[in-house]
Amino acid sequence: MQTATESLPRSTWPGILLASAGAIAFSGKAIIVKLSYRYGVDAVTVIMYRMLFAMPLFLALSWWASRDKPALSARDWTVLFGLGFSGYYLASFLDFAGLQYITANLERLILYLNPTIVLLLGVVLFHRPVTKRQWMALGVSYVGVLVVFGHDIAIGGENVLLGAVLVFGSAASYALYLAYSGEAVKRIGALRITGVATSIACVLCIAQFFILRPVSAMEVAPQVIWLAILNATLCTFVPVMMVMLAIERVGAGVTAQVGMVGPLSTIAMSFLLLGEPFTAWMVAGTVLVLAGVWLLARSKR
Repeated sequence: MQTATESLPRSTWPGILLASAGAIAFSGKAIIVKLSYRYGVDAVTVIMYRMLFAMPLFLALSWWASRDKPALSARDWTVLFGLGFSGYYLASFLDFAGLQYITANLERLILYLNPTIVLLLGVVLFHRPVTKRQWMALGVSYVGVLVVFGHDIAIGGENVLLGAVLVFGSAASYALYLAYSGEAVKRIGALRITGVATSIACVLCIAQFFILRPVSAMEVAPQVIWLAILNATLCTFVPVMMVMLAIERVGAGVTAQVGMVGPLSTIAMSFLLLGEPFTAWMVAGTVLVLAGVWLLARSKR
């Protein structure tokens, strides 16, 4: 009798490996940010350096994706600014700000609620119906986050609540980006949107720093610079390309399911690199969130 892995066509394995590597690399972002905070910097500075080093890469992607394509209209630029602001600037800043107060594990679980937030936005914004199975998937996912949240708040106090709210705001902001990007993707193209919208977000994050901080605040420990370079490349640009290549090879559904390795890799990295506790509460919450997202994916199939 064939196993599930044996039954997969050999041609799908490159896509699955790309999706796995992309999910793990994305998960490393929270670990790098938490390590940066140990050197006395704040979210405004960390995100500025991340976007400063990422911007040349996304500008190059914008140029490459725009070759032999018609020029963007004023309407396209308005849409791209909105997508860049919501999906890459605001979502990133709220996420980095929240990581000052909560563990990397709780942050990853809250961000993993993104498909459920997209579903709820569909109900509110587009009046899409929700099945009983989808409501059950939502309930399971949110119970999982509450399990880890309840454990963390008992240890960390009110700051955990603030951090959780900020990260949930990040997930909601990115969900808005997903909800409104569908039509633009068909018209402009996914790679072009990613390159241009992220470049816009880079400019916003850099401008935010110089508005809120003096130029002297750019002087940080060398470790912060190296961590920012690692964050901009290995945990930002590279996984974006990996996930897009994976979607091209195996489709969005398989890529999303393989992405469930993300929270598990965060648990391992936070334990090994940050010294965060590995508890039964955390494992139980992670299992519930992953189960909820899995149920939601099956209900949409």
